[in-house]
Amino acid sequence: MLFDQITIVGVGLIGGSVGLAAKARGVAGRVVGVDRDPDCIARAAGVGAIDTGTTDLAAGVAGAQLVVVCTPVDRIADAIVAAARHVRPGTYFTDGGSTKGNIVAAVQGRLPAGVEYVAAHPLAGSEKGGAENGRADLFVNRVTVLIVGALGADWGRTVTVGRFWEALGSRVVLMNAEEHDRTVASTSHLPHAVASGVAAVTPKEWLKLTAGGFRDVTRIAAGDPDLWAAIFEANRDATLAALTQFTDRMTEFRTLLESRDRAGLVRWLTEGKQVRDALGT
Repeated sequence: MLFDQITIVGVGLIGGSVGLAAKARGVAGRVVGVDRDPDCIARAAGVGAIDTGTTDLAAGVAGAQLVVVCTPVDRIADAIVAAARHVRPGTYFTDGGSTKGNIVAAVQGRLPAGVEYVAAHPLAGSEKGGAENGRADLFVNRVTVLIVGALGADWGRTVTVGRFWEALGSRVVLMNAEEHDRTVASTSHLPHAVASGVAAVTPKEWLKLTAGGFRDVTRIAAGDPDLWAAIFEANRDATLAALTQFTDRMTEFRTLLESRDRAGLVRWLTEGKQVRDALGT
């Protein structure tokens, strides 16, 4: 057991999965959930993701050795700063946000003495939301990025929080915030935009003719639009850069197709296949 009590702020899919994993793996003696929506708390308690829950942030974080903030990305920094006023020195904060630069910058210099924050991004999730869709094994063999280099040089806090994410089953990777945001713009944020774009240009009356390819490409388009709009806004510059690269790539495809360049099309498709094959199953 790493902590007597952890508190999860935002008990949706990621927060619920953190609670389920922490309880299943004996990481915490007690798991408390905090959420603005009492129904979310009830659902999280109903599936066993938390031991108790509250809508009162101050009450929920009191007594926690670790606070894991799993709200949408545009609310994480404010939640950390607000909660930090109600915890004891020595308390650690981490989060599950998929953007990091904006959050780290907003928290910088705003925490009380003795309260530590290690920004994190578990690369796990689903197009389905809510603690009722959480899984105790969601983080198993999945990477969790910890952000280093922005909030000071206390290596001890990074080790402590890293052990927590490892205890949930993750493989921890260290990156700085800029590198993280640039990378996930291509590996996570752009794919969501592409999936949504493909889905949106497909007439509903054609859906009866779709098969595995359409479902594979568009699955993540079913994600929460509000949550993803906040992600795109938070990582705007990096996502625009990734979008420029993708647009150039598709312009090349159009040129090859219009010119009936069979060899060029094979080469273009082969380049994509090689990258996907390198990923494995």
